Amino acid sequence: MTGLTNTALAQTRTPALVPNADLNSSIQAGPGPAFTPTETAKLDPAGNGQALFKDDAPPEGGWKGLARLLEAVTPAIDTSIPLTASQITDRISQMLDQGRNQEALEVIEKRSAQLAGQNTLGNDVQLLFLHGRALSALGHHADAIAIYQDMTTLYPELPEPWNNLAAEYVKQGRLELARDALDMALAANPAYATAQANLGEVQLMLARQSFQEAAQMGARGAEARALKAGSVLAQ
Repeated sequence: MTGLTNTALAQTRTPALVPNADLNSSIQAGPGPAFTPTETAKLDPAGNGQALFKDDAPPEGGWKGLARLLEAVTPAIDTSIPLTASQITDRISQMLDQGRNQEALEVIEKRSAQLAGQNTLGNDVQLLFLHGRALSALGHHADAIAIYQDMTTLYPELPEPWNNLAAEYVKQGRLELARDALDMALAANPAYATAQANLGEVQLMLARQSFQEAAQMGARGAEARALKAGSVLAQ
């Protein structure tokens, strides 16, 4: 029998690409201040009075005993010192790592409202990126794509939004767009290993798709090649 059956096609699973978790590598190595989340955009003391986070920031790892000792001998500690932009995004990233996606999205929205109420120049790039990540984790893929597309327009030199945009495109089966986005990620940073590996995955997906179509047209050996490509993707 030539060509893949409808059942075989229906069972073909599109693997997920590896998204990037943050922009720290690009921000730290970026060419200029445009890549640095603003450090002056702190919690607005004259705002709504709403804390971004429901719990206090945890002490630095490994020093709980020392932290308790310092609390005992210090008569007063100023807890009103606002978090910096990088501290805020670090905590949001931790929440996403822990699967607290809805809570993280709520914090992101509060933080975005705070920044909108301040006359702060520029964008908190890391916050934008985490917004896309939170939306994706909650299944709001169209909204996540919109965020990443905006980022690639505003900051085309950052490879991570291109990579995560590709991951979203793959979820929708838009493989050519995913390939193009990964090409842009690698143009921004040729040493970006995650994007290079993801590009290999997408190229295999495209190859499998071509072999599947060829098999349906009756091309000899195409079905076997499609299955081989699928087995590699499944590893």
